[in-house]
Amino acid sequence: MNKLNNEERLALKGRRKRRRLKYIAILPSLVTLMNGFCGFASILLASQGPDMVWRPLLLPKTNISYFALAGYLIFLGMVADVLDGHLARISKSTSSFGAQLDSLCDVITFGVAPAFLMLKLVQAHLHYFDFVNNQPAALSGRVVFLIAILYVMCAIIRLARFNVETSVEDAHLSFAGLPSPPAAGTIVSLVIFQQDLLPKITKWPEEFINASGFAAVWALPIITLLAGILMVTRIPYPHIVNRVLRGKKQFSTFLLVVFTVLLIIWNIQLAMALGFCVFVVYGLVHWLITRFIRSIRKEGKTETPQPPDQQKII
Repeated sequence: MNKLNNEERLALKGRRKRRRLKYIAILPSLVTLMNGFCGFASILLASQGPDMVWRPLLLPKTNISYFALAGYLIFLGMVADVLDGHLARISKSTSSFGAQLDSLCDVITFGVAPAFLMLKLVQAHLHYFDFVNNQPAALSGRVVFLIAILYVMCAIIRLARFNVETSVEDAHLSFAGLPSPPAAGTIVSLVIFQQDLLPKITKWPEEFINASGFAAVWALPIITLLAGILMVTRIPYPHIVNRVLRGKKQFSTFLLVVFTVLLIIWNIQLAMALGFCVFVVYGLVHWLITRFIRSIRKEGKTETPQPPDQQKII
């Protein structure tokens, strides 16, 4: 009898494992797929090389390099990543399928695409300066290649850990580790700054612009390595969108949002570069200050002399 019960249990488990997905939320899933499409299109554009320029028919005076356009597509994927979650909550259609689909698209858009874009940009500058035949350049190219691989691996680990530790109903007011969208945004904003903002500046000296672009390119591998490491740490980072949109806020928060919107309207490339870099540094500095204060408090408690026990007088 016990044997039959065990067989029935195994059969029941088999039926549960073979359970098929019957219903999905169409609109949030389509927006999530748009995120993955933007990441794949960004990789395609970055693979075309630095000499390719996009000239739209409706705006003949606009010239955008394929590298900058690849970066803008990653930001468009970031917008889709924000919208799909809100659409799922508004339509009350949050599901495990949507969470898994979102993470798979995030791996493409915020993991593979920014690492590939960084790698192609650095390789292009190695080619331009004719350093390919030199041993230091070959070594630096291999190091940049390893940094790109490490960043992708960290993004995959970070998203897998997020899926395991977070349920669909969580409020997501904070993250353990740097989220993958800001990590990708930090890399991509510097690419856009170097590709789309610096070439349009005519008031600054040409030597200064060239030096700034060169410094931005060679800072990218270091920033990519730092962003990858921060993704797999436990350093807390706030969820900016959920914290700003939910509930009533102080007047200072309102002023900060207005200032951010005005900065974006004035110069979106500079606003993206400053915003993402400040966000990354803020989480790291806040964590270090918090640990330092806690260590001081612990030392103060241990060094405080305990009052002597009162001896009973007989």
